[in-house]
Amino acid sequence: MESFLPPPMLGYPSRPPSPLPPPPPPSPRPNRSRPLLVVLVTLTVALVGLVAGMAIGQRSVTVRSNAVPIVRPSDQIGGEPLDVGAIVAAVQPSVVNITVETPGGGASGTGVIISADGEVVTNAHVVEGATRVLVRLVGETEARPAILVASDTENDLALVRIDGASGLPAAVLAQPNDIQVGDDVVAIGYALDLDGGPSVTKGIVSALDRTMPVSDHVLDGLVQTDAAISSGNSGGPLVNNRGQVVGINTAVARGGLSFDANNIGFAIGLSEALPVIDALRSGTAGGPLPFLGVKIDGRSDGGEGALITEVVADSPADQAGVEVGDVVLAVNGTTVNGAGGLIAAIRDAATGDQLSLEIDRGGTRRTIDATLVERTGS
Repeated sequence: MESFLPPPMLGYPSRPPSPLPPPPPPSPRPNRSRPLLVVLVTLTVALVGLVAGMAIGQRSVTVRSNAVPIVRPSDQIGGEPLDVGAIVAAVQPSVVNITVETPGGGASGTGVIISADGEVVTNAHVVEGATRVLVRLVGETEARPAILVASDTENDLALVRIDGASGLPAAVLAQPNDIQVGDDVVAIGYALDLDGGPSVTKGIVSALDRTMPVSDHVLDGLVQTDAAISSGNSGGPLVNNRGQVVGINTAVARGGLSFDANNIGFAIGLSEALPVIDALRSGTAGGPLPFLGVKIDGRSDGGEGALITEVVADSPADQAGVEVGDVVLAVNGTTVNGAGGLIAAIRDAATGDQLSLEIDRGGTRRTIDATLVERTGS
């Protein structure tokens, strides 16, 4: 019963057929009515800006201030420009188009080859409900049959294997923590399932370790980027300036009636993805879910952490002494980023694990240890 109230307009939309309908004035072609695959996450974004301008007639004006230091060329921060062409040449052969057949029709997305013998990682929502999986490599005209090895819906990752494959160009994966805010990145994927090769967009790493509620679960360890991510990009790679994969593109933010969201996309970072991929490969993913026994909500006072709103009787939380009104600030030394952060921390643990909860209770901080049990029922 680890649950919380998510922000509005969250969830995976219905999935698409792969073709893109033509724009008006021609009428859309038949049998292409389903929207293309995309994951939508809604964020509330507050923008505060101060804009100052000066114009005097048609003449330019130079403003000097003793309070502002003059920047010398040697003071400026610089670096080598991003060579997008070289990055694409190195990574594109490892990016594949995935088409699935489902009882309700079909869908499409992107995947990344991670082994020469045909292992492909993608998003779980790309292959959800698939009765048949087809994978087409860059430069090939025909899709190859593939099998779904395993899927982890909670972490939105899946492993597919191309039948009888060998000698395929596997992508190079970056070290999980070899990434920082401001790094140049490139997103590659089959956006809108357009004919031909994959689409390429560039941007930067906008933030790290984001935790976002999506549909009925929570994704964590996310890399936020302003590189454009569109329908069909799901499951494709986010790549650094050395051509190494740093994340699996999975979600994009959309504004609502009362707020805006622009250039906010998310990829599952490798620190989160690699253990899940190993579990998918070994068949241990999707096992029993751990249970703490609390209901939680986000804080309304601007602080970090998750607010305990209910404690289940005789649950691990109850036995450990967790109380309604407690604020969980950290789990095993890692800061809890909102209610979703606590849910993700519990989900990423295993039955029998002991969690060290740093709690604020009425202004006093304390540490409470609770041992997780297997969740039964809903």
